[in-house]
Amino acid sequence: MLIAMALMTVMNALAKSLAESYPLTEVTFFRNLFALVPAAAMVAAGGRQCLRTTHPLGHAWRSVIGLTSMLLLFWSYHLMPLANAVAISYAAPLFVTALSVPLLGERVRAHRWSAVGVGFIGVLVMVRPSGEAIDSGALVALAAAFSYALAMIAMRQLGRTERPVTTVFYFTLICTVLTGLTLPFAWVTPDWHGFALMALMGLAGAGSQYFSTRAYSLAPAVVIGPFSYSGLLWATLLGWLMWGDVPTPVVLTGAGIVILSGLIVLLREARGTAPAAKSRVAVGGANGPTATAG
Repeated sequence: MLIAMALMTVMNALAKSLAESYPLTEVTFFRNLFALVPAAAMVAAGGRQCLRTTHPLGHAWRSVIGLTSMLLLFWSYHLMPLANAVAISYAAPLFVTALSVPLLGERVRAHRWSAVGVGFIGVLVMVRPSGEAIDSGALVALAAAFSYALAMIAMRQLGRTERPVTTVFYFTLICTVLTGLTLPFAWVTPDWHGFALMALMGLAGAGSQYFSTRAYSLAPAVVIGPFSYSGLLWATLLGWLMWGDVPTPVVLTGAGIVILSGLIVLLREARGTAPAAKSRVAVGGANGPTATAG
């Protein structure tokens, strides 16, 4: 998981850097295009059954909402320091908990609602709403977290019947096609340096997804989950090295509150599901959106 989060932060930093010279949709297209290569290789290794699905509309919806989250997240990187955007994106698991009640019919106990409430206090600390408008970057990052939560809900629903490799392949394929359709309207021909960075961005994203999936196959989510928060450390380091950005104490305090609430939920979940934890394999992106960012 530590490797996964390091690779994801590299992907995010490259997306932020590339968005300064290329249209956002073009950056997102190349991120998905190069990630499609290892996804196709997984399908080839698994056989034709990996392409079979009984929920084509479910894959379409998961791809559209996941692509929306990715675009918003990359946009937030362009609007604000990388570590700030990553910190706000940690609100995604809070949204997942809240949305699991109406959309999945799950029962959320009082302790989880309490932790979610504490987490949203941390979010408010980071975005600092006042009489003036909230910073546009913070609003975009929050919208990315919310749409990522919807994508995770969709993945939970698909996960009941679909293979993980099937979901990954169709998500990457559909996102590549949708962003490809925008290229005639927003295109800047990349030079060799830009093209190489875009390739590295896509491969880093694919590598992050592989290592996070592998991590969840080796240990229960309650063990792996906390390590996803290392993404904030990587984002702070790269943000400082590349742009001289340092998170303010207010942002770090809010991020700490959100992370603490997430850890409380994980620990409480572990107590209630410990007997079954070893028999389940969780698949998904860590950090929430930065995982995903697809």
